[in-house]
Amino acid sequence: MTDDEDYLDKSPSAARMGKAAEYLVAASCILATQGELNVSTSIVDDEGVDLVFHRRGSSATLAVQVKARMSTGVQIQQGRLMAFVRSQTFQARADLDMLFLAVDVERGAITTAWLVPSHDFDATLSEPNSKGRYRFSASLKSDSNDRWTPYRLTAAELPRRILARLAELDKIDS
Repeated sequence: MTDDEDYLDKSPSAARMGKAAEYLVAASCILATQGELNVSTSIVDDEGVDLVFHRRGSSATLAVQVKARMSTGVQIQQGRLMAFVRSQTFQARADLDMLFLAVDVERGAITTAWLVPSHDFDATLSEPNSKGRYRFSASLKSDSNDRWTPYRLTAAELPRRILARLAELDKIDS
């Protein structure tokens, strides 16, 4: 078992930090698109959806499960983001993306993000671990070329990528 696997068990503030990271994503996407994106949050997160994005004037929505890791974590300091997704709540579908984030806690800013459509994430999965979790592990190094490199984004690129995903979903709906 890794330190990151028990992330929520180890720190009493982990849930608070995770929720703050979700709101950081929501606020930065709204601001960066000058209000073109809007974001809804779940009161109860039992279906693996943290944020739901929609574009002003459009009916398409993009559900997003957020997995944030903080710069104070050992894995992040070693240049790797590792997160776990519960198999019980993960169900791949066209309008669901997984958002993995590295957050600089001193600056209160997203440093690196991976926005992975759930069908793409699902295609990489084998059996869940003994705790029923799927593992995501990506390098933070800019010159890495792991399987997740095509999904890696800067904080500035994230809102534009979400808009692009919503445009793809709009085409499916029409």
